[in-house]
Amino acid sequence: MNEYQLITDTATLETFVDELRSADFVTVDTEFMRESTYYPELCLIQIAGNGKAAAVDPKADIDMESLLDLLVEDEVLKVMHAAGQDVEIVYNLTGKTPWPLFDTQIAAMALGLGEQLGYAGLVQQMLGVTLDKGARFTDWARRPLDQRQLDYAVADVTHLADLFPKMLADIKRLDRGSWLDEDMKRLTDPETYANNPDKAWMRVKFQGRNPEALGRLKALAAWREREAQEKDLPRGRIVKDETLADLAGHPPKGQQDLSRIRGLSKTWASNDIGARLMEAVENAAPMPKSEMPDKPKGRPRLGADSALIADLLKLLLKVRSKEADVAAKLIGRAQDLERIAAGERHDIPMLTGWRYEVFGKDALALVEGNLSFAVKDGSMVMTEI
Repeated sequence: MNEYQLITDTATLETFVDELRSADFVTVDTEFMRESTYYPELCLIQIAGNGKAAAVDPKADIDMESLLDLLVEDEVLKVMHAAGQDVEIVYNLTGKTPWPLFDTQIAAMALGLGEQLGYAGLVQQMLGVTLDKGARFTDWARRPLDQRQLDYAVADVTHLADLFPKMLADIKRLDRGSWLDEDMKRLTDPETYANNPDKAWMRVKFQGRNPEALGRLKALAAWREREAQEKDLPRGRIVKDETLADLAGHPPKGQQDLSRIRGLSKTWASNDIGARLMEAVENAAPMPKSEMPDKPKGRPRLGADSALIADLLKLLLKVRSKEADVAAKLIGRAQDLERIAAGERHDIPMLTGWRYEVFGKDALALVEGNLSFAVKDGSMVMTEI
């Protein structure tokens, strides 16, 4: 699939999309810029299917509706690599996420090809092709794009079209389709991408559980989110997280105090944005009990014995992931191993679904004294007690 077209008008796009509707699958990638905006600035969509490929220019005078409908409405399978940011862009444009979806990075972990393997590495490993990444620092918002930049962008979806059938065959051979279903549903959950100002406080690190301070944090984070959305600026360009947390914990008594707060411009002591910040502080209500956050489920404090158990669980994870030929990171995180070692059992992904069958049940057997390590013929084996 060496030929492709650059689409800059609505009629050509609609014709191309109609041809894709009969495809078994389409491969999709995007190029975007987000350094100076709140929302990622979509600069190019690359898509391939039925042996044809195109780069669609959303910055041209073009109606994208037909393509967006294909991504979120049609039953044709969408194949992407490390799809999180691409899914976010589609959600921002439509309020929906692409479905059905196959993420080749997650599939690579399920096939034991590496921990979050990069696209170039995956193409090299499975297709024996070395990608030219010389255009990866392109400013995709600038026009015109030259031939090399377009070739570089479209190559991602053309190689993806060759990768997917091979990966799908391996997934079917190993009967791991159900492994991917759970992760794909999580990846395409619209809640992951919704920028709800009233929930923005949950992303800010804050020490303490004082209802008044948390109420101010919620009000300030919502205010910042709306300011950032309205101005289309990164939220950190409005106020950084650490300054927001400091304002919540130590609220200024009046707007004039804003000139003495590190991280804020002195002009905020008298301008409109400073007044809106103070309005958020002054109108903040204590956080109700129903909204109080759970105590953080960070890494538990482990005693000497529990720390040793956690080390054994990490060893077990290495053994089981090697036996199953799956990336250990797809099964679970070190933090969750420590929670199991500390006696926790609830809300731990590796204790449910396929992860439980591959690892979780043995992890519980180990901590409950029903499983032990042994060395046989120079290899690590597990022995039931």
